[in-house]
Amino acid sequence: MGQIKVTKASIEGLYVIEPTVHGDSRGYFVETYNQKDMHEAGLDMVFVQDNQSMSVKGVLRGLHFQKQHPQGKLVRVIKGRVFDVAVDLRSGSETYGKWYGVELTEENKKQFYISEGFAHGFLVLSDVAEFCYKCTDFYHPGDEGGLAWNDPEIGIEWPELVGKYQGSASAAGYRLADGTSLNLSEKDQKWDGLKNT
Repeated sequence: MGQIKVTKASIEGLYVIEPTVHGDSRGYFVETYNQKDMHEAGLDMVFVQDNQSMSVKGVLRGLHFQKQHPQGKLVRVIKGRVFDVAVDLRSGSETYGKWYGVELTEENKKQFYISEGFAHGFLVLSDVAEFCYKCTDFYHPGDEGGLAWNDPEIGIEWPELVGKYQGSASAAGYRLADGTSLNLSEKDQKWDGLKNT
């Protein structure tokens, strides 16, 4: 069983993974991770931790990374819809500061693998989203780094988001097209832009 389709993104180190879905009138079955299939696709990462979060519409989490203990992440959505983003922070990379985004939904069942050395974040576009991810290193308190989600130097095009950059990562003045206010943690509204990272 298994079998996955792996598509390399336009930035080296990022991959969109589509598992085979076996469905019938009763529902569906899908292998969400198969080490053998991943190895055959050239992805040899080893995961040490699984996480799950729930967020409501308009929540933006990110952009996060660990400084001394970078994590690779295999992310997916099991309920709802998010726009997931990775920003290249690898020094010396030809695509340093560039971003790549993909919509992850419970319907498309796509997964996004983000190698070590990227900042990561997502915006919730559905009423509720449940988000699962596997990590290649443990969470290390005190090792957190962050990047302003709206840094104009990076220029992430967040879908359905309306607002104008006011010189900081504050959520003030931003909303989704349907009027839902943008919702960020206090910490995520204080990150600096790329040039100060």
